[in-house]
Amino acid sequence: MQDHVQKEWLDAELQDTLDEDIEIELEDAVLSREISRIYRETHPDQIDRTVYFHELLRMQAELIKLQDWVTYHKEKVVVIFEGRDSAGKGGAIKRITQRLNPRVCRVVALPAPSDREKTQWYFQRYVPHLPAGGEIVLFDRSWYNRAGVERVMGFATESQVEEFFNDVPEFERMLVRSGIRVIKYWFSITDEEQQMRFLMRIHDPLKQWKLSPMDLQSRVRWEDYTKAKEDMLERTNIPEAPWYIVPGNDKKRARLNCINHLLSKIPYDDVPHEEVSLPDRVFNPDYERDVLPPDLYVPQRY
Repeated sequence: MQDHVQKEWLDAELQDTLDEDIEIELEDAVLSREISRIYRETHPDQIDRTVYFHELLRMQAELIKLQDWVTYHKEKVVVIFEGRDSAGKGGAIKRITQRLNPRVCRVVALPAPSDREKTQWYFQRYVPHLPAGGEIVLFDRSWYNRAGVERVMGFATESQVEEFFNDVPEFERMLVRSGIRVIKYWFSITDEEQQMRFLMRIHDPLKQWKLSPMDLQSRVRWEDYTKAKEDMLERTNIPEAPWYIVPGNDKKRARLNCINHLLSKIPYDDVPHEEVSLPDRVFNPDYERDVLPPDLYVPQRY
């Protein structure tokens, strides 16, 4: 019976929210015709859209259960998303948070450190963003900037990088010992796929903001980033907080696989809920609603 009800809910939700999901997906469609054609030719085996949306909604329902479990048991969860520029981290994060309570699940995407922050203990600016009980924090890039962009672009010295590699395993073990669950994802794409996605961003006015001079340099220094990534994975893949690699050439499959894996790594279950009932509206016969001036209203252009 419960499975039947859940299926009906999924079908109804699929119909009711298709417009919302299509709006999000439009970011992949607003391209020049030529780039769009080339992209389709290089990705012939894309997952069926109906299957994709059905699985996404099903797992987003599970994410809500996970959120309730985290809140009820005062759990603390950190999920780190790393990978090359345009690897799909942001798209996965967007689908994870899409239906969750932002007071419970929040995204941290820190800018480049200020001059003051550069003088601090390296991990200091990340610590205030760690979760309290009942919170999930998704880091869209993290302290691993030091092992990636800072190392490759020369913003950190080799001694600073070496100090980072010595410190980060113990830092993450401290987090785990304090009760924080740490899950780390590396989104992996090929050289050719990154080039295609950069071209898409260049030709799409809704995506050009995603390109920065640093992103363009990552194309020039592809091999340097590869060496830095391999070194980082080798030296920071600890039992308490292992790395998980998400093949990202197929964006939709990458999102589904990442969410499915995240759900599998946390032992959530159903938690008690208070029964919700709508109270009766109280009517006061002496109350008269004020008439507001028309200029307070948003113009009805649509």
